[in-house]
Amino acid sequence: MVAKRWIGKGYNTNLVLDFVGLAASTFYENISREELPKEKTGKAAGRPKTQFSSTLDGQRIPDEQIKEWLCELICGDGFPYGYKKLTATLVEDYGLVINHKKVYRLCKEMGILKPQRVCRPKHPKRLPQRTEITGPDQLWEMDIKYGYIHGEERFFFQLSLIDVFDRCVIDYHLGLTCTAKDACRVLRNALKKRGLKPGMKMPRVRTDNGPQFIANFFEELCHKLGIIHERIPIGTPNLNAHIEAFHSILEDDCYSRHQFNSYAEAYEQISLYMEYYNQRRRHGSLKNMAPEKYYQAIISNSIKPQVLVA
Repeated sequence: MVAKRWIGKGYNTNLVLDFVGLAASTFYENISREELPKEKTGKAAGRPKTQFSSTLDGQRIPDEQIKEWLCELICGDGFPYGYKKLTATLVEDYGLVINHKKVYRLCKEMGILKPQRVCRPKHPKRLPQRTEITGPDQLWEMDIKYGYIHGEERFFFQLSLIDVFDRCVIDYHLGLTCTAKDACRVLRNALKKRGLKPGMKMPRVRTDNGPQFIANFFEELCHKLGIIHERIPIGTPNLNAHIEAFHSILEDDCYSRHQFNSYAEAYEQISLYMEYYNQRRRHGSLKNMAPEKYYQAIISNSIKPQVLVA
């Protein structure tokens, strides 16, 4: 077996199986664990790490969503809980079927284990303030939505940045992973598309407390660009209402209409939808115009802007 040969040479089991397109269950059905190579530590290779956990009703929740919940618990009532109490909170509050070992691993990956929390954050959290929005590029919201690829039994992630005033999704990331670097790239691309450069008046950027947004990498970029980064308090998605509304539209109009068989198919269909959303989908709150057309009408002074409070 090709996979067995490469794994025998010391390559990571999960990477090899993913490369050859072989399900882990199929691989382990045809080879006993005693035949697998031992790691450098001398211990036998264990069961492959899953990328999700299930709820009591059988719904699969990706690790990225669980990480976001953990970050919210750390920032909220969970502090200064250790990973075992965080596990109990996930089970009770979210109905997850998850053990403390996995919670420990996820916390360790994000660097939020209890001993590390005594350090003061390099960039203090700034809470959002409701103000009047009178034009484009004053307030942007960012958030992550995950979808499921049925044909490959894995999740994908979409990180989108929306202008609260004109509802344009200025830029977005679509991938099998989503990191702070992806969030930074989306933010940089959005600034470029709107013609905003350092030294000019920058929009405020509002997010939740996901690991991509509390990372130093993202915070340092905002500081460097002179962008005010607001993070909503725990349990207040209404303060991120416009990106949440967009995700609801995205789910109804696109995600729920497809049983994606591959990542390539998901990428193609979502890309087509995003073009439709920005260019042609009419919004009642935008005088029944598409976001991009409404934006162009505003900057050309063809219509009078409507004042928002967000």
